[in-house]
Amino acid sequence: MPDRPPVIIVGGGIAGLAAAYELHRESVPFLLLEAGTRVGGVILSERVDGFVFDGGPDSLLAQKPEGIQLCRELGIADRLVPTLLPRQSFIQRGGQLHPLPAGSVLGIPTTVGPFLRTTLFSWPGKLRMGAEWFLAPKQSDEDESIGQFMTRRFGREATEFLAEPLLAGIHAGDVDRLSMKALFQRLTDTERDHGSLIRAFRAQKPPAGPNLGPFRSLPGGLSELVHALSAALPSACVRTNTPVRTIAPVAGGYRVETGHGEALLSDTVILAAPAFAAAAIVRDLDAALSSLCGGIEYASAVTVALAFERDAVRHPMNGSGFVVPRAERTGILAASWLSSKWPHRAPADKILMRAFLGGTRDPGAIERPDDELIHLALDALRPLLGISAAPLLTRIFRWPQSNAQHNVGHLDRMAAIDRALTRWPGLHVTGSGYRGTGIPDCVADGRRIAREAVAARAVSAAQP
Repeated sequence: MPDRPPVIIVGGGIAGLAAAYELHRESVPFLLLEAGTRVGGVILSERVDGFVFDGGPDSLLAQKPEGIQLCRELGIADRLVPTLLPRQSFIQRGGQLHPLPAGSVLGIPTTVGPFLRTTLFSWPGKLRMGAEWFLAPKQSDEDESIGQFMTRRFGREATEFLAEPLLAGIHAGDVDRLSMKALFQRLTDTERDHGSLIRAFRAQKPPAGPNLGPFRSLPGGLSELVHALSAALPSACVRTNTPVRTIAPVAGGYRVETGHGEALLSDTVILAAPAFAAAAIVRDLDAALSSLCGGIEYASAVTVALAFERDAVRHPMNGSGFVVPRAERTGILAASWLSSKWPHRAPADKILMRAFLGGTRDPGAIERPDDELIHLALDALRPLLGISAAPLLTRIFRWPQSNAQHNVGHLDRMAAIDRALTRWPGLHVTGSGYRGTGIPDCVADGRRIAREAVAARAVSAAQP
């Protein structure tokens, strides 16, 4: 590693690692500084007594190919596995688990039979959802919340028992605040181009080849991806336990000051830390940019992993898990049945599952003691799944300020951030707080920012 690395990356989550990987591919020296004890951010897998579980995200969305492509480049694509059959998800309503109708796209019905037979919605709710076929598209291009969009197109029942637990729930956010344009632009574009979402999705042809489902994972959990990325990078170029306090402009670049009092010089800085951390780092550099980054909200979350003997759970566990609408008031956001969702996650006579708590629905959950969190999870799961014994294993993962909230107006905020960054050549931002929250989004953005940094440095070097 040179004394003055051309690029300093602040933050070792998946976006920072992806940026580092791209720089290494381009033969551009870098130094990655991670404040914590490990890299990977919210990606964390563990093996305990024959169980394999993820404390954070457990899958890659195959429809966004950047995560899968990275696995190919790292030589681990042959280890990717699809979800087990049946690929069925459930939504809780009235204290019962109702299967998501077959053929739906993000819960939006595309086939008549399963939609008519579902017990998830009332008949008035079904009629209102079906009426979406005849609705004209919104004339204005103004951003709106997921709740506003879904209520306008499909009615309030669809918002309460579909959009809130499913579309907002995956972001641990508020259905009436999260931005449709920032998070589900596919749906807003479909409305603009086709009018009815139901009509447009029904007209789509299924993809060719075998249906492997939308998600992929790795046998040892997604930490396999982090380990493969780390192994592909020069070890001397990655430092953990190195928080960054501030950056300041100097001739030809920036001075990066760490929490240990060290001052590092670099031509280019990529801030891959959470937006609130980036706000603190650039506060003395650019108060307006700091305010824009600091205005991106985050929610905390808790994952509670639980293992049981198979005969201690009455439910057949015939699917991947379920989400819980706010109206059910059970104390959890969702549950994932890991041993039914992925192969080889538990011994043959055991069951492994996870419950999710916190988010904007219960921001205080992360402060609760372990025994209270386990009690909350079990109270929510026991009546639904017929659990008759104490868990064999419990594991709690706390994720403070881990879920970026792309609320209404987020794209305008990002445009303002990008304009502010033009005042500081060589300074870039990436990560889940900015242009996408999922792993493939962060991988794509991290690599794109790295390429932009390389191109900008080349242009600068060519100038007299």
